[in-house]
Amino acid sequence: MPKKLLERFMPKPETLRNHKYLRIFGSLLDKPNLWSLNRKSAPGAFAVGLFVAWLPVPFQMFFAAGLAIFFNVNIPLSVALVWLTNPITMPFMFYAAYILGSKILGQETTEFVFEASWQWVESSIGTIGPPFLLGCIVLGLIFALVGYFVINSLWKYSILFKWNKRN
Repeated sequence: MPKKLLERFMPKPETLRNHKYLRIFGSLLDKPNLWSLNRKSAPGAFAVGLFVAWLPVPFQMFFAAGLAIFFNVNIPLSVALVWLTNPITMPFMFYAAYILGSKILGQETTEFVFEASWQWVESSIGTIGPPFLLGCIVLGLIFALVGYFVINSLWKYSILFKWNKRN
């Protein structure tokens, strides 16, 4: 597992501890596993981060940190992975979630034009909301499971590789 590479891109624990939204967790942030990168915390952090990245909510970093604390997995990695949802990737991800949700519910996809207004959200929540939210949750679960098992397998493979290299 490219541990050094991951550690280079992860935010520093001090940065996250002092973040204005994460300070509410207080002494919960004192668990050592929340900050260390090991074979138990990394796969879980990937699962948490990838799941939260699919949730269409503001403050995804806050939710990722809360779930990381709840599951006792690496906070910086969980928080960093929600950055997969950004203004460039979000339209593609959320449109895919809407299409998947529509297929699961057996509904026809309808064409719509997005408007950045609360009035549009209120008027569209009844039509595209249920398939969109279902698609987000399903894709979040799929990506979380795949991320968990891929990272877990890569970690085990790297350990076996190091052991074989010693002999």
